[in-house]
Parts: sequence; C-alpha cells; structure tokens
Amino acid sequence: MSQKPRLIGLDIGDKRIGVAISDPLGITAAGLETIDRKNMTADVKAVKEIAERHGAVEIILGFPQNMDGSVGEQAEKVRSFGRKLARATGLPIVYEDERLTTISAIRTLTLQGVKTGHNRGLVDMQAAAIILQKYLDRNEPPPSA
Repeated sequence: MSQKPRLIGLDIGDKRIGVAISDPLGITAAGLETIDRKNMTADVKAVKEIAERHGAVEIILGFPQNMDGSVGEQAEKVRSFGRKLARATGLPIVYEDERLTTISAIRTLTLQGVKTGHNRGLVDMQAAAIILQKYLDRNEPPPSA
C-alpha cells in the first residue's frame, strides 16, 4: 500500500484545541497533541505549524451541532476559526459533525483505565481522533476487486 498525504483533525473548544493526525495509509486517526488556546492569531499559527510539520493536505474541524441538527454560538466560532485557518494555510477545511464525540472520548479513555477528570487535554485529543476517524471511515475508497 502506498502512503497517503496526512490529514489533521481538530476538536476546537474555548480553552483547548485537540489535534489528531491520520496514519500514513490514511486508515486510522490518532491523537497528536493539545493546544492551550491563547488568542485567534496564536491558535491559527499553532495549527498551521502542526499541519506544515506533518505535511497535511486537509484539515478536518469538528463542527458542533445540537442533537436536532441546529447550530449555535460555538458553531459560529468554529466557522470563524476555519475561515482564518483556510486563509493562513491555503488548505481545504472540512467540517465534520462532532455530536457526542466528547462523551465517546471519555468512555474510550475510561475503558483504558485513564482518569479523565483532571486531564481534559487528553479528552480533547481523543475527541479530535474520533472526529478525524469518522471522516476517514466515511471517505474510505471501496476495496478493489
């Protein structure tokens, strides 16, 4: 199998940004790091540096929606971040539904024996991996015959 360009996944919160990356084959996502938020300019710069360091060709942003599919204030913040990130990186930005990813991340980490109460950064990183994995799974090419 040939290597595919890397994708970056982000779980954007008010305090932190969880970052995940796709594997070289484009099959699985793994948590990479957590960015402690400072301000929009510094946050965009930090993500841009990560994308450049890993040769990413696309950035997947978790898009917060309510359970009924409506969007609120946090969704507008993510859209604003996405627009600024697209301008700064020149990379395509894709929005992926992130409903229930934080709950899934906490469950996954708890099952692995990780205490999540004081390690919210790890939860954000795991949520970013779940967001990116959903995107990878949905966009996986069909197996060749």
